[in-house]
Amino acid sequence: MHRLSPFVALALASFSPCFQSFSAEITVKRSERGAVVKIDGQLFTEYLVRSGNKPVLWPIIGPTGKPMTRDYPMRDNPGERRDHQHHRSLWFTHGEVNGVNFWTETGRVGTIKHVEFTKLAGGKPATIVAHNAWLDPDGKKICEDRRTLRFDTDGDARWIDFDIVLKATDGAVTFGDTKEGTFGVRVAETIRVDAGLGGKLVNSRRQVNKAAWGKPAEWVDCHGPVDGQTVGIAILNHPDSFRFPTYWHARTYGLLTANPFGLHDFTGGKRSDGAYTLSPGGTMTLRYRVLLHRGDERQGRVAEAFSVYSGEAK
Repeated sequence: MHRLSPFVALALASFSPCFQSFSAEITVKRSERGAVVKIDGQLFTEYLVRSGNKPVLWPIIGPTGKPMTRDYPMRDNPGERRDHQHHRSLWFTHGEVNGVNFWTETGRVGTIKHVEFTKLAGGKPATIVAHNAWLDPDGKKICEDRRTLRFDTDGDARWIDFDIVLKATDGAVTFGDTKEGTFGVRVAETIRVDAGLGGKLVNSRRQVNKAAWGKPAEWVDCHGPVDGQTVGIAILNHPDSFRFPTYWHARTYGLLTANPFGLHDFTGGKRSDGAYTLSPGGTMTLRYRVLLHRGDERQGRVAEAFSVYSGEAK
């Protein structure tokens, strides 16, 4: 096996971030609230088995060592907006599943109940696999999911792969045509466009800010300042995911949500065929990568990251 000379290694490291992060150690350990993921001994994120009515990831620490998603309502910070209590850092739900609302947290809503972890493993990538039951307000099971989360780094960039398989275990399941869903991130207060601090929302089709709402795209990125440094969060949609490229419920107040079902709302009523029914025993797979990067979408090389991600097999 040939060794790279120090000069070649240095040149490669300056060109490709992946050489810089080769030695990063990523661990996953059980915690009282779920499972903690660390990079080189420092907190990256925690998988909370229950926050509100669902599992979430919070906090999520970016490449500068600062949180990149909103703390509210898990933590009440001065100056942080307290709207949309159900927007909990990073989550997966939907607003209408067999007529039950899993999106909000008030009234007669559903609950996504953690059943068990089937895998917790450190490495590159580190992995969490969790099994969940979707229950109606009376506790009756509607369906199940198996979600596989992988955590990795590439130089300064960090990412979380989120693959979820939904299964109709207890009869047919219909995911309704509503904008209130489905795979979401609520960005840190200073990153959001409406904060007026230089934040920007842009998608792969070069649609910016409010123009990106309700549009199909391969990825969406939101970047802005955190403690004086520009950082960004991008959600990438894998081509193997159901109804790729997905539509986006992406708002300038800080919400980034991939939603393949809400066609009626997103098309202004021109289409109303967003609902989808799984027959008994049927499954649906959705795949996303959350990329945490420095700089804007160009400096963070989001388009290049999507090219790499889209070429990865299941």
